[in-house]
Amino acid sequence: MTNTSPASPADTFVLGDRPVRRLGYGAMQLAGPGVFGPPRDRQGALAVLRAAVEAGVNHIDTSDFYGPHITNQLIREALHPYADDLVIVTKVGAVRGADASWNPALSAAQLRQAVHDNLRNLGLERLEVVNLRAMFDVHGPAEGPLDEALATLAELQQQGLIRHIGLSNVTARQVADARRICRIACVQNQYNLVHRNDDALIDALARDGVPYVPFFPLGGFSPLQSAALSNVARELDATPMQVALAWLLRRAPNILLIPGTSSVAHLQENLAAGRLELPQHAMDALQQVGASA
Repeated sequence: MTNTSPASPADTFVLGDRPVRRLGYGAMQLAGPGVFGPPRDRQGALAVLRAAVEAGVNHIDTSDFYGPHITNQLIREALHPYADDLVIVTKVGAVRGADASWNPALSAAQLRQAVHDNLRNLGLERLEVVNLRAMFDVHGPAEGPLDEALATLAELQQQGLIRHIGLSNVTARQVADARRICRIACVQNQYNLVHRNDDALIDALARDGVPYVPFFPLGGFSPLQSAALSNVARELDATPMQVALAWLLRRAPNILLIPGTSSVAHLQENLAAGRLELPQHAMDALQQVGASA
């Protein structure tokens, strides 16, 4: 059942044990083309991060394999020392090849190295949330065991280097298995109007108060092509991205958004989606996009 209650940028949900605003910021686009190498405009990237926090964003998503190292170093330069309410969420489980490829890095040694790299580049003594990204298929969730990797992260958690553990790019079975091993603070998967494979998972997590963090809200590298989305955006004098984000906020109360951008103007547009009211006929039209996909 789609949630149609209004949302605003001030709406919060608990991530780990910290309340965060449901509209956050994803830092992936701050790196160079293909999420590799330095940004085209370093000062512009720093400005976006500062503008996000000044606008009230207190949930930033990143990873040390963005760049690699680039986005975390930018975050530290722009925002350190961090505001007390800022929650920085990172990911481990992958490394970048010299050719910009995305490669699995799930061994105990690789995970420990990744955690220490994140700590160093972010300038932190403890990471608030670390998402384990499954890499059995680079392009989407695929079954495979995560027990050993989770055990490594749980060991680092006991050492005080990680506060909470989350999951990314995972199947519903992997989520269920992981929750029997340790407490899972959040799940981060691809989800949008058309890509609705996680509908049941989102609802199950909502019942347990576990945040779900969708990425690629407009399809990512393959942008959505939807006449209904364009029509609603035109009717409401909004952008398709704003409508897609507003729909996600109303889809379930446990959804936390991390739209990314390297533009301050685009950042402001994204944050304005939290104030966008979607009338019932618009919700009904958008719901059919997923039903017909």
